[in-house]
Amino acid sequence: MMPLPWLVLAATALSLAMPPVAAAQAAATGSDALAVAAVPPLFARDSPLVATFSANLRRLRADRDSNPPWRQATITYTSDTGRVVIQARARTRGIWRLKNCAFPPLRLDFPGKSTRGTVFHHLGRPKLVNFCKDTDQYDQYILQEFQLYRIYQLLTPVSYRVRLLKMTYVDSASGRTDATRWAFVAEDPERLATRMQGTVMKTQGATADDLEPEQLALAYLFEYMIGNTDFSFNRLHNTQLIGTSDGRLLPVAYDFDYAGAVNAEYAVPDPHLRIRSVRTRMFRGYCAISAEYPKLLPLFRDKKPAIYALYRDQIGQLLDARRVRETLAYFDEFYDLIATTASAQSAFLDSCVGPH
Repeated sequence: MMPLPWLVLAATALSLAMPPVAAAQAAATGSDALAVAAVPPLFARDSPLVATFSANLRRLRADRDSNPPWRQATITYTSDTGRVVIQARARTRGIWRLKNCAFPPLRLDFPGKSTRGTVFHHLGRPKLVNFCKDTDQYDQYILQEFQLYRIYQLLTPVSYRVRLLKMTYVDSASGRTDATRWAFVAEDPERLATRMQGTVMKTQGATADDLEPEQLALAYLFEYMIGNTDFSFNRLHNTQLIGTSDGRLLPVAYDFDYAGAVNAEYAVPDPHLRIRSVRTRMFRGYCAISAEYPKLLPLFRDKKPAIYALYRDQIGQLLDARRVRETLAYFDEFYDLIATTASAQSAFLDSCVGPH
């Protein structure tokens, strides 16, 4: 199958207009150009960052439209040199969470030079994945989803960087503290694209023939491992496509709160899939790339110790012990299935989507 016309045009435009990042770094003389390609300070560490978000929370909660306004906000944290206050903006985002959460999900913006010299420098407009309801259970959901982003990063650099925050939310109108809960910042898609030497593609309709096969196969195996069916690369649902300067189209998955590994009380599978629970795994990979799946199984097996170690480190220890046991038992089921190529083939790879 020939690539879609919009993909051909996009790849051509990229190859003409965007030099490779390495060449751009070599040609750049300013520190800003170098820093964009480097790891932003916020993502340079794994330890949770304690911070305070202050804004008119009543107004933010009322912003439920599809095109909400930016609201003024500040983010405060303590560095080695003292208290740091950053001027920022925030606006609501999302679909289901925007309608159903007591506190809406947010996107942040750091205009001007307010972040220079801080850990929030060179972030662009990242997502803040924050609590939905002010309960310990929903706090655990945030931590569980954060772990899945970390696993994805262990498997491939074509994934979103994240940083955990212990965030206190203060209403700037009254000065009152609203809540203190776990949250995490997820990399701006444009910054991810720059890291991949490409650009964000926003047109739907890509098929398996259009996407880079190895990364697509890896994404499907990862989604199967965590028990997530709430995504579509064709419709850009909880997925991102990055067109690179050398003509590839890289798939990136995100938003894992509906995964069986999280097992959120609100998560239900799409009725069209005919599965009763998000804990029931369903392989959604295309048969067109069936040759790629067996090649990637050794990677998942090799990464098993590092993946399980994430649930024993300082962040993993923030999870309830029962949730850790349940999650690792859920992953044990996946690893039993991929013990051999033959077992994976019969268990789920033969259930791929489309003609063999």
